[in-house]
Amino acid sequence: MPSRPPAPGRRGYIIPIGGAEDKLLARAILRKYAELCGLEHARIAVLPTASMDPETPDRYRKVFAEVGVGEVVVCNPRTRHETHDAAKVLKGCTGVFLTGGDQLRLSTILGGTDVARELRKMNAHGVHVAGTSAGAAFLSEHMICFGKEGGTPFAGQATLAAGLGLTNRLVIDQHFRQRDRMGRLLAALAYNPFAIGIGLDEDTAAFIAPNDTFEVVGSGGITLVDAACIEHSAMAETPEGRPVEMLGMRLHVLVEGSKFDLHHRKATPAPPRPMPE
Repeated sequence: MPSRPPAPGRRGYIIPIGGAEDKLLARAILRKYAELCGLEHARIAVLPTASMDPETPDRYRKVFAEVGVGEVVVCNPRTRHETHDAAKVLKGCTGVFLTGGDQLRLSTILGGTDVARELRKMNAHGVHVAGTSAGAAFLSEHMICFGKEGGTPFAGQATLAAGLGLTNRLVIDQHFRQRDRMGRLLAALAYNPFAIGIGLDEDTAAFIAPNDTFEVVGSGGITLVDAACIEHSAMAETPEGRPVEMLGMRLHVLVEGSKFDLHHRKATPAPPRPMPE
């Protein structure tokens, strides 16, 4: 279960990003995140544990500095042994940003460690935690760690593992439209219809506020699947590798400015946009 905030409305934002966010032009997602964290008064920790690219920390250090963040530090444990000292880097941060890579590196290196405990406590006390790509998948309690592509769910398509647990309301998938991942998100929801599935396109984020409503920011869309009222799921009796029958789910496609209330499971359309001349 997510850590309990000390007072209602005190929790920080949770921001899953679908990967490949704009780092060069408008930088809408990263700029909005930096503003939430305090811009020149912000101290953001970049956590690149999921990535094997040695340039990842400097890439985010540079882009956050360019959008006006006052201080950027790197918390980069590469083994479970390193997590105790790494957790000290997080002290005093107003935001933490988990980069992309392999989400299994995040769960196997950070799961149950001082870093994971500190992240949960920090978010409960108002620190904003964002993750892109693998970092986005890791934010929730139930994490899709891998699975095959395709639009139709089939038995065994999605493999789940424990995530960081900042929220238990969501199952998150990333690079959604670009990598044809509807089937594996549906398969994950067939295992756990309590959760709401959100498929994040690249350069698209859900800014989840302390009151469990979120707004879409970015150039793509979010495919939201609500399985709470599912009428039938054949997952339990479907042989491995065969398509799964699922009936009665609700589906929304949300774009920039759209909102969704996770508590009441209600979508609100984006404000009308002026037509181009």
